[in-house]
Amino acid sequence: MQLNGLDWLVLAAYGAMALSVGLWFARRAGAGTDEFFLAGRNLPWWLLGTSMVATTFSTDTPNLVADLVRNGGVSGNWVWWAFLITAMCTTFFYAKLWRRSGVFTDVGFYELRYSGRPASFLRGFRALYLGVFFNVVIMATVTLAAIKIAGVLLGADKYTTVLVAGTVAALYSATSGLWGVVVTDLLLFAIAMTGAVAAAYYALSQPAVGGLAGLVTHPGIAPNLSMLPDFSDWRTAAMVFVIPIAVQWWASWYPGAEPGGGGYTAQRMLAARDERDAMRATLWFNIAHYALRPWPWILVGLASIAVYPTLESIGAAFPNLDPSIIGHDLAYPAMLVFLPHGLLGLVVASLAAAYMSTISTHLNWGSSYIVDDFYRRFVARDRDEAHYVRVGRVSTGVLIALSATLALFLDSAKQAFELILLLHAGSGLIFLLRWFWWRVNAWSEISGMAVSAAVALWFPLVHERVGLPALDPAVRLLLGVGVTTAVWLLVTFLTRPTETGTLQAFYDRIRPFPRGWRKAVNTRPGTPGSLAAGVAAWGLGCATVYAALFATGMALYGQTVEAIGFGLVAVAAGVGLFRTLPRIGFD
Repeated sequence: MQLNGLDWLVLAAYGAMALSVGLWFARRAGAGTDEFFLAGRNLPWWLLGTSMVATTFSTDTPNLVADLVRNGGVSGNWVWWAFLITAMCTTFFYAKLWRRSGVFTDVGFYELRYSGRPASFLRGFRALYLGVFFNVVIMATVTLAAIKIAGVLLGADKYTTVLVAGTVAALYSATSGLWGVVVTDLLLFAIAMTGAVAAAYYALSQPAVGGLAGLVTHPGIAPNLSMLPDFSDWRTAAMVFVIPIAVQWWASWYPGAEPGGGGYTAQRMLAARDERDAMRATLWFNIAHYALRPWPWILVGLASIAVYPTLESIGAAFPNLDPSIIGHDLAYPAMLVFLPHGLLGLVVASLAAAYMSTISTHLNWGSSYIVDDFYRRFVARDRDEAHYVRVGRVSTGVLIALSATLALFLDSAKQAFELILLLHAGSGLIFLLRWFWWRVNAWSEISGMAVSAAVALWFPLVHERVGLPALDPAVRLLLGVGVTTAVWLLVTFLTRPTETGTLQAFYDRIRPFPRGWRKAVNTRPGTPGSLAAGVAAWGLGCATVYAALFATGMALYGQTVEAIGFGLVAVAAGVGLFRTLPRIGFD
């Protein structure tokens, strides 16, 4: 065990603060499902945006970044940096539409947008598919990271870790509801950022690294520093950059970066005070998630190459660890052992905070699907609000039990990341178009979901067993996107459109841009705001964040001129963005 009494004191102080917040909001959360799952739809943008950032600041994310950096260099992060494009699209086109919809969950959208039994089936099935199966996979990867961190720093076995961490997270989420989750997230984000910066500082201070100057000149690290792939190696460049930028951002559904918004991101937008706060919350989330946060994790991952150049060196440093969990993603927690006591406790508290933030959000989000979109809709329609809150609390316990069990069988966060991308490959375009094209119907989504899942299962279970050659994950993604898109488009034109009355009611409530609706409904009035302004804000938002990301990296690498250049681009794009925002258009 790496922790001493001072570290445990810091951890206890964090636990007491988190518990106090949960108990403070317990009575309010129990008032009804609207309070428990949406905090009364009265949350300010800065609190919602910070909550989204804290949720994505999970224990598995720094481990995943370390894995990417060690295996493919800094440029390997484009597999998730590319999602900024869809996240900014959501910010300026979809955030206000979600808040305008007034639905309870994003799955409730289906019976607002589509009609008949296919819409009901889609709502009920997606509630269980996303709320249980998909949600459990995400939480299992977060729990796997907690297992690795606890194994390195506490000497705890995986069974003890999942039992203790899962029980605490489930009790907290079931007690406090969304109010407790988002308020605690504010505290957790501050602790987590402090811990991440401290971890990076002490990682760079190791003699094998030699600070920032030693990092950029170290022969084992230097090949991994570039923020762009080597385009002379077209195969690698296509996998880590071209395909994510050209295809992945719109074609794949991933939690926190769903095309058109969805999941806990939609939950936060639906909980906002109004449309402006929904947009502002999402914008702040994207700035913090992609521009402010990645570099401390990247620096630790780079430094780990000098300290633990091979998996064998990690195993030798921690001989008591379960061999099944030793991978490149273990490098991040392995670097934390160099922190001084007290600060080590703070960093462990920050990782515990990251775990609690992510798990509590996913539990609250997943149970909202189970309660409102399945149980209330199809099982028990006319119970009182207290009954539905109790069901939500029970479902919270079931979800954490399932995810903890699955975590015991996973090896790395990268496994789940690639599986999730493939499971929804090709369906992302549906989520973008369903707001703006009347012809998309429930069968479009059903066929897209079924085919993408079939393709995702084909590759690990069938492809190589029937003698076909192994394929890279990027190639699998492209094939999944192509097949799924072709099938759902064909099904769309072969099936009957949504009933006219449903389409008209949806258009009247949402008021999307009218061009894709004129053949089906009366399109007056349309949405306020300028389409050109939305496109401009989208581009300027991406330019601001990417330029800031590159400016920070160049400054850390000691490339002052390049850092100033990218900094000026970030400032200019940011000024242009904020001048454009008033023309976006809100009710």
